Amino acid sequence: MNTEIDNEGAELEVPAKPKLDLTVSVRETSACERHVTVSIPRTDIDRYFNEKFDELVPQAEVPGFRAGKAPRRLVESRFKPQIEDQVKGSLLIDSLAQISDQETFSAISEPDFDFETIKVPDDGPMTFEFNIEVRPEFEMPEWKRLTLTRTEREVSDEDVDIEIAKLVSRSRDLVPIDEPAREGDFIVANIASRHDGKDIEFDSEVLIEVRNSLVMADATIDGFGKLVIGACAGESRTAKVKISEYSTNEKLQGQEVDVEFEILDVKRPESPDIEEICETLGFADPQKLREIVRLNIENQTKYAQRQEVRKQINELLTESAKWDLPQDLLRRQSRREMERAMMELRSSGFSESDILNQENILRQNVLKRTEAMLKEHFILERIAETEKVEESDEDFNLEIAKIALQKNDSPRRVRARLERTGQMDALRNMIIEQKVISMIESSATFKTVKGKKKGKESVAAIEFFVAGNVGEAIPEARYDDAPEQPKLPSAPVERE
Repeated sequence: MNTEIDNEGAELEVPAKPKLDLTVSVRETSACERHVTVSIPRTDIDRYFNEKFDELVPQAEVPGFRAGKAPRRLVESRFKPQIEDQVKGSLLIDSLAQISDQETFSAISEPDFDFETIKVPDDGPMTFEFNIEVRPEFEMPEWKRLTLTRTEREVSDEDVDIEIAKLVSRSRDLVPIDEPAREGDFIVANIASRHDGKDIEFDSEVLIEVRNSLVMADATIDGFGKLVIGACAGESRTAKVKISEYSTNEKLQGQEVDVEFEILDVKRPESPDIEEICETLGFADPQKLREIVRLNIENQTKYAQRQEVRKQINELLTESAKWDLPQDLLRRQSRREMERAMMELRSSGFSESDILNQENILRQNVLKRTEAMLKEHFILERIAETEKVEESDEDFNLEIAKIALQKNDSPRRVRARLERTGQMDALRNMIIEQKVISMIESSATFKTVKGKKKGKESVAAIEFFVAGNVGEAIPEARYDDAPEQPKLPSAPVERE
């Protein structure tokens, strides 16, 4: 029995609605996809029509009759076209709910049928078909008492010095020079990509730091420094690059493409005084700046440590997960994976240039990373169900409070924004996954190793799609809702 509340607030028992006598056929088309055929018998269709007309007849207005006094047969004939869509909608909703309760698969997407193409026949059963993505079936891997490695690394004064040097570099004015480019300089260049002599993409007056490697949105040039060091304004340099296998331009995935840099100008940074940087960034003195930089490095070190442990757990749990995931599912989920990864980088204190570098690297391999993370998600979800791990209101409040603090916003507005953008479900998944990961870590045995000394990186990054940004298969991640960090300049200031 179900209950309803009457006008006076009292509970009334209402007979449960009879179940549909469905005939359901489920065909496995892949590990994560099912093709479902549903047949609803005539008796159920007629019952739904009768229920709708039982509600309508007492109030139907038909010319020549007082309201509610027209013969039922006349009401049925006159209003059947309008009632038919309502009956169809009710039958679809109730049958899908019943299938969800009765079938063994766990849906991870909405059924992909076209409402308009489904018809309610005048005679015989109503049949419709749909494809649906489901959580794959698999044997649970052993997740307790894993042996994991945790890298411990102390932040040294030298690390702080290196980061401050990078900060100084990002704060320098750029002055045009009539000299060949050297490492650490900047070039202003027009960039053109070509394949088999045909133009693909072009961007003008791009500011590029001269470093050993140049990471672009869908390709990386190792040896970029050797390519352009010694070049002067007015000269051009060309490199062959291999397009990422996950480029949005499927025709050029894995292909070699020519990238030409037409050098318009060479600029050299002028080093500012450290006191000038402190004043620009609003720090009282160099010591306070060092404290903030050290804190950022510690956050980045913790982030790297968490990622290292999570990667080990992922590899151990998904070692036997050989099932393939639908490409459409991976492409849809890639946006969420990109945004989540970028948010983690920002909240861990990485600079904008570091984030752009990581974003480009991630974009070049985002589908593979998304596949690994989705497989891990399915396994963690099963563990949560088995161990009865659940989210609570307190969990949501805590995470929303963290976001509000990072955004300098109110928890109420943050919650409203998450609900409006449909991200509460993603927040719920994050909470559950964190709890399960903590369970795995608490039962694991850790081997501690000493981390290697952090060296100087020689990498530059630009937002340039060598193969062209075709469609949104691998979308860009934007940071409108990302937590803010201490304001460290992300690009040099040009000065003519």
